[in-house]
Amino acid sequence: MTTLGRAPRQPFTLLHSLRQSLFCMAGLPRAGDLQTFNLSGFVNKVESKTPVMAQDDTSLTGGSCFEEQSPCCSDSEALSQGDRDYDDILELNQFDGLPYSSRFYKLLKERKELPVWSAKREFMDTLAKGQFVVVSGFAKSGRSSQIPQWCAEFCLSVQFQHGMVVCTQIHSQQAVDLALRVADEMDVNIGHEVGYTIPLETSCTNETVLRWYCTDDMLLREMMSDPLLERYGVVVVDQAHQRTVATDVLLGLLKDIAMQRPDLRVVLLSAVAPGPKQLALFTGSALPVIHLETPDVGEVVYSSTGDNYFCAALRLVLEIHQSEELGDVIVFLVTTQEIDLAHDILCHEGRSPPGQGELLPISVHPGQTGSLQILGEEETTRTRRVFLTCSPNEDSFWAISSINFVIDTGLERRHIFNPRIRTNSVIIQPISTGRSECRRQLAGPTGRCFCLYPKERQLPAEVRPRIMESDIISTVLFLKRMEIAGLGHCDFIDRPDPGGLMQALEELDYLAALDNDGNLSEMGIIMSEFPLEPQMAKTVLASCEFDCVSEVVIIAAMLTAPSCFGAPPVDLKPEAIQSYVKFQHPEGDHFTLINIYKAFKQLQQDPYCNEERWCQDLFLNHAALLVADALHSELTDTLKRIELPISAPAFGSRTNTINIKRALLAGFFMQVARDVDGSGNYFILTHKHVAQIHPLSAYGAKSPKLGLPEWVLFHEHTFSEDNCLRTLTHITPEEFVQMVPQYFFYNLPSSESKDILQSILNREASLCQKGKSHKEPPEDQTTDRCVVQ
Repeated sequence: MTTLGRAPRQPFTLLHSLRQSLFCMAGLPRAGDLQTFNLSGFVNKVESKTPVMAQDDTSLTGGSCFEEQSPCCSDSEALSQGDRDYDDILELNQFDGLPYSSRFYKLLKERKELPVWSAKREFMDTLAKGQFVVVSGFAKSGRSSQIPQWCAEFCLSVQFQHGMVVCTQIHSQQAVDLALRVADEMDVNIGHEVGYTIPLETSCTNETVLRWYCTDDMLLREMMSDPLLERYGVVVVDQAHQRTVATDVLLGLLKDIAMQRPDLRVVLLSAVAPGPKQLALFTGSALPVIHLETPDVGEVVYSSTGDNYFCAALRLVLEIHQSEELGDVIVFLVTTQEIDLAHDILCHEGRSPPGQGELLPISVHPGQTGSLQILGEEETTRTRRVFLTCSPNEDSFWAISSINFVIDTGLERRHIFNPRIRTNSVIIQPISTGRSECRRQLAGPTGRCFCLYPKERQLPAEVRPRIMESDIISTVLFLKRMEIAGLGHCDFIDRPDPGGLMQALEELDYLAALDNDGNLSEMGIIMSEFPLEPQMAKTVLASCEFDCVSEVVIIAAMLTAPSCFGAPPVDLKPEAIQSYVKFQHPEGDHFTLINIYKAFKQLQQDPYCNEERWCQDLFLNHAALLVADALHSELTDTLKRIELPISAPAFGSRTNTINIKRALLAGFFMQVARDVDGSGNYFILTHKHVAQIHPLSAYGAKSPKLGLPEWVLFHEHTFSEDNCLRTLTHITPEEFVQMVPQYFFYNLPSSESKDILQSILNREASLCQKGKSHKEPPEDQTTDRCVVQ
């Protein structure tokens, strides 16, 4: 983007001092009230008065933003007649006190053409009079870029007495893209006046007064140290219509915070009109909604394709490309696998004859870091871009003006968490009417939207809230932490599933995160400090006791980051599996991940090696490894901050291997399975379900004749996709009974596997009793479980 190419502008202190002295002595408004001053006669005015000391930077921008003199509020014609007497007008930026660049005026002209601009006065009046504002408008209306700027003007008008502005997004890349765009429009520097915060990356300094864009989950983590959000005067919650878990939790807590902070302003942005429950959340009665102008939608074509929507969508893309009509295409598919497959097919089939132009498919996975950077680039050649994506990603295309065709399959994939079997089920269902409307709007008033479903199909009225379908154990841990901070009541728009809530509380109790009264324990407080799932956080804490921190932190980083294994084409899968064999560890997949990470870090030390080429040759995901490396650094810093011991690396020794397994069992004892027939049918202890090993596992690639482990600890069970266990490590039943909490073990359903474990427990208890009567307990009869649990 253009913003990145602009060099930071340093404030000239002398000019600040002279300007403020001039304004004060001549009776003129200060910089915050008037954006223009004239250099003609400037020296004469200064010479006639005694200079005064330069004022603090905050006073430079303390004027009211509602006055018509501000170029962001009105045109330069609003200047007074006295100001027009000067020949050369130099307009100053109200946020940094420096002259505007020519690009500011170019972008200002574009901003005034946005549908949101006509609602500015109404929005500013509503924000000044009330504590809550709701705005609805589609992605290209300008709501996500303009309204936060106006909120900043509001905070500027009161000299940031109540704090600065923060605006949440659900995707990291969109938060970065919007921050870059807004900094460009405001004519300030990214990371200085305007910043962003996303997982593993922050572009802010101590001098940043407008820390605007962040993901909703990052703002929730910030509330653990600032529960009342006292740093902020305005909180803008964007994309509220997506109803993510983090957004719903944030809105529920903001209701309590707003009651304790009458000066706080809360702005709710939505692509579609909010439902009655959303509007009644804060005040108990419906809030007024500012509806942005919606331009007419272009031609909408409905067609029934049945189950062949995928082939029909690709066929339609090729027909559009063969036509002479200009414009880019968006195809909304259902799964990420369909996106990758469509990309490969279009690359192969989309070769154009000479003179027709190139067909460029671009995969845009929701939430994937870096996948949207190409969206702001404009092609100068005759290239037709085809953006392949799926829900929920409709708002990510706000910056694309060249889209002229939208192909909507009308379906989306939802992950529904089943608390009984502790895994997700995947269902394919129709999209909501609001999401369908958002997709149609992307084509613009002159484009066309092809809906690959019949017009009479009844679509759901609203998006089902994710908090009613997700595993909320991390959310419950966070809310328990907020209870300590005094925010014990979270008024949800839609309450979580009771079964899922009870399951989350039960699991936290098993992990020793709760005390006997159901409050957060010391262990739970420390667990909440880590940006990890509770089970993984417990594993990291256990590693501090078992002297294997260095290795377990690597495992935690690799499993929290996206999968490091690439997605090779079908014909190259055998080669990919062979390349993974180089890293396989005999003890299991967790240890294999350590091998991969260590090999990657060792490669980074070689200045002559190309990381990306190395990953490509070994079918590894370079971006995922970089994320894991950043996560590793963050986890290490967290351990140092809370003063937990970090052991020296000892990977490869027998003692270290045993200790790693103990630490894993301390957190993942609920995810243990046994091979019941020796052929790879693994019986999961917690819910009696039988699954197989995933082919990419070190054990999955072996023949049963080589011998599969009888007992395994697994990280993930993909029930609906392939009914496979992923990321396994071999354990012994003796290691399991040593680390499992007794009250969890006794709650396991009856089975042959539980009987085997019970016999081991009885035998150890008998040996322990004999040892007490004759001699001291043997060295291996430790109290590790009691200390960790």
